[in-house]
This record gives sequence, structure tokens and C-alpha cells, in this order.
Amino acid sequence: MKTPDYLKKGSKIAIVAPARKISRNEIAAAVQWIEEKGFVAVYDDRLFAEYHQLAGDDDFRASVLQDYLDRDDIDAILCARGGYGTIRIVDKLDFTKFAKHPKWIIGYSDVTVLHAKMQQLGYQSIHGTMAINLEKNTKEALESLYEALIGTRNNVRTRRATSLSSDFEDIPIVGGNLSVLYSMLGSELFPKTEGKILFIEDLDEYLYHIDRMMMGLKRAGKLANLKALLVGAFTDMHDNTIPFGMTAKEIIFEKVKEYGYPVIWDYPAGHIDDNRAIVLG
Repeated sequence: MKTPDYLKKGSKIAIVAPARKISRNEIAAAVQWIEEKGFVAVYDDRLFAEYHQLAGDDDFRASVLQDYLDRDDIDAILCARGGYGTIRIVDKLDFTKFAKHPKWIIGYSDVTVLHAKMQQLGYQSIHGTMAINLEKNTKEALESLYEALIGTRNNVRTRRATSLSSDFEDIPIVGGNLSVLYSMLGSELFPKTEGKILFIEDLDEYLYHIDRMMMGLKRAGKLANLKALLVGAFTDMHDNTIPFGMTAKEIIFEKVKEYGYPVIWDYPAGHIDDNRAIVLG
């Protein structure tokens, strides 16, 4: 995987909303953080467009993102927020100029679509917090994003050093939000998982939905040949009046236990304040 240039003082970070709409107040903390770190926040009134739930209609959101993908003076793109909508525009994007000046794509949740596109094209990206979240993120989460952007982060760090041997140091990490991954299953965008570390996280799902999605990945052969499974936060899970009978962890482990590879639980990434950056790819 190709690594975009790391940021330095004066590097420009564009804030873009590829999905749900956002307000000026909701990005204020992100702009402040970017500037405190010595970078330059780039955005304009297009960021605050509204089209029902979305930050403009599909063509509009695609055109704004395309502009920043193409610009040589932009070094990173920080997604404003998730929600839903990125998958509606990904096929409208042209990465020809991006390839001449690759830049870091930063985000999580719905931004899993853009991460998958980066992996398809052969570029690293950063699964990390977004503009709307920065005000509430932990110090550790924000520092991990900064380290990833300037190239000093040693990527995933586990509490138990023995959980992954040195054999895993150069294994690419792919994945992101389980629901978004499931929506790409069967398409060319779904990440190639064989020999990789697959990362998954999710929010606000019924337990039987988690089971359905994990069964889908398993039946499609996406879980069989992993090097390891990295499990982030599964936040605010729901159950029916008649319980499903398993926790999210139990559901996930049931689907992969036969394969025998390491499963790393409770990694601090996903829909939590302590959402630490992971360099994908």
C-alpha cells in the first residue's frame, strides 16, 4: 500500500461532509484542534449545505469531495461526520488527480466506504475520529490521530504485547464499520481480507443484526483466511423482548472460533470517545 505524505507545520486539512449535514458550531472544535497542531483548516460555505438529512444532494457532495481530492495543496481530508450517504457518491468520484498527489482520508463509520476505495486503489488511510467528535474525544484519541498524520504512530497497540507476535508487524489492517462493510458485500469495494487483519466495530444495532452480518461475511468466505480479527467497540447494542441469547462478543467469536487465528477484543476504536486512530492498509 502506498503511504500519502505525512503532514508538517502548515499542511492543509480540508473538512468535507460526504454524508450527513453539519453545522458551523459542530466543526468549531475540529478547526481549533487543527490550528493548534500547526495545520491549516480548509473549508467554505459548501460544507454547510443541506438536502434533507444530507449535506447536499449526491451530485453536490460528490463535486465538493472531488474538488478536495484533486487539489494539490490539500494534504488530508477530515470527514465532518458519518451517518449515511457516502456509498451513494463513491462511484461518482474520479481518483486520477488524487493519484498524483495522494492525501490522507480520515474518518470512521460511514467513511468505511472511502477506506475501502483507498484499499482498492492501493493507498493507506486513517480510521479515526471526525470533525463532529473532536470536542468529546479523549486526549489519547486525539494524540493518536496527530501521530498518524505526522508519521510517528506505531499503529495498533495492544495491552498484552504477547497477543500479536512480530510476525504481524507488516500485516495490513482492513475493514471498519461492520454494517457498512456488509452493505458492500459482493461488490468490488469489499476489502480483500485473505492474509489481512480485519477490523470491525459497530453502533446501535440489534444483536440479531450483528449475527446476520457476521453470517453474511462468513458465508462469503471473508472470515476464513484472516491473519487476525481486531474487534473495536460494539456500542449501544439492542435486544428484542425475547432475548437473542448471545452478546455481540459471543456472536462474533462463534463465527470465527473454528479458524484458530488471534482475536483481539475491546480495541479502543469506533463509536466511543476514546476512538484511537488506525492506519488502514
